Amino acid sequence: MAAKKPLNVVKIRKMKEQKERLTMITAYDYPSAKLAEEAGIDIILVGDSLGNVVLGYDSTIPVTLDDMVYHSRATARGAGNTFIVADMPFMTYHGSTDETLKGVRRLMQEGHAHAVKMEGGLEIAAAVKSIVQSGVPVLGHIGLTPQSVNTIGGYRVQGKDAADAKRLMDEAKALEAAGAFAIVLELVAEETAAAISRELSIPTIGIGAGRDCDGQVLVFHDVVKYASPYMEKRFVKTFADVGSQIRGGIEDYVNEVKSGAFPAENHVFKADEGVSESLDSLYGGGRSEEATQQNVPSASDKEKVGTQG
Repeated sequence: MAAKKPLNVVKIRKMKEQKERLTMITAYDYPSAKLAEEAGIDIILVGDSLGNVVLGYDSTIPVTLDDMVYHSRATARGAGNTFIVADMPFMTYHGSTDETLKGVRRLMQEGHAHAVKMEGGLEIAAAVKSIVQSGVPVLGHIGLTPQSVNTIGGYRVQGKDAADAKRLMDEAKALEAAGAFAIVLELVAEETAAAISRELSIPTIGIGAGRDCDGQVLVFHDVVKYASPYMEKRFVKTFADVGSQIRGGIEDYVNEVKSGAFPAENHVFKADEGVSESLDSLYGGGRSEEATQQNVPSASDKEKVGTQG
């Protein structure tokens, strides 16, 4: 397989101009990143969704910067020829500029990401501008923003009415003006997402935002149904069911070990000729012979002695 060339922010913007759709998927470790790269994905997002699908949390809020650095570094090792974006986790970019840039530095230097993603609109525009001015590409994220799900009324579609659509448009324009190279639109009404995509010069990447975005992103575990139990989502299409295959494979393994079918003849290694006889002579029948020659009493003799006593 010929090595592909990684994208950069210039090429990503060019793809919008040429009406070439972007593909993005989340990945959180070496094997999933390697598979995604081999499949030809454009962008890998090391998302804080790892809190839900990998770490077992019920939201993204408990995910730490250390978590993101660790998983970003593992992902980068698996996808050396793919543009990698790492999420800035909860409350790591709402304080001072210095603190924000420290987190960004760690994701870039330790996590080996090529860009960072940040949730929010007008309220984070200044932070986005500071990061971009420091030389780091930023991917924006508006609509449903999981880190602030408690303040937006839960997991509900955004931009359904005129006022909310205008709010999202204003946020998208603010992020574009701040220097974001693209924006994720999550769970946004299709008409609103289409209007934003037409208005912006930078690409939009949708997840549950309809058909008119410049690209699409899905969570790795949703694409291949790698979860138990798997929760169906209207805006997701699963393209494989590896969860059932994994579970079935492990069940077969358990059953074969229990029954003795595994390991079979073709799974074992044989010793050189004569080794079995040598081992028998050392630890098997040879011992009783040696014991007899040395007049060591047998178990039956010991019993007799015990009875006579």
